[in-house]
Amino acid sequence: METLHAQIERLCFTSKKAFGDVLAGLYRGISRPNLDELKRRLERVHDLAEFAQIVNAAVGSVGLLEFLHLDLGAALRVGSLSHPHRMIRIIAGNPMIMRSMTQSVPAAGSYAPITILIYQFGGDVYVCYDTLASLLAVYDSTEARQIAEGLDKKVIGLIESAVK
Repeated sequence: METLHAQIERLCFTSKKAFGDVLAGLYRGISRPNLDELKRRLERVHDLAEFAQIVNAAVGSVGLLEFLHLDLGAALRVGSLSHPHRMIRIIAGNPMIMRSMTQSVPAAGSYAPITILIYQFGGDVYVCYDTLASLLAVYDSTEARQIAEGLDKKVIGLIESAVK
């Protein structure tokens, strides 16, 4: 058994905007395609160029598509709470980016797709993101780090625009 210890860089942004407005801002860069249809199309692919073409047509402006939208707030809305709040976890990725990173670091598959957490607490809305580059730093791969840093830059830009 091998044990690796990684230092995670978590970025948390605060907004005074309404929860729904911040969430909508995130979805301006992350597409929400019909995943069943996308999966059917990708299963019929015969080569990488065709696969990439379908993926690239499906992703949003930051190169991501939503794989899962978890409403964590559903459990928080049951019963009484001292601070009722909303919470959504967006799991988003791009199969081509994941493919590129896992070529040099197979363990990158543990961190792709990425997670963005958006929650409301009190009067503020928070958006948190663990940078992919920090998660992959322990593997010491220049190639994977460069890909991760490129994606991080896009995700951070999207979050900054969503919270402003």
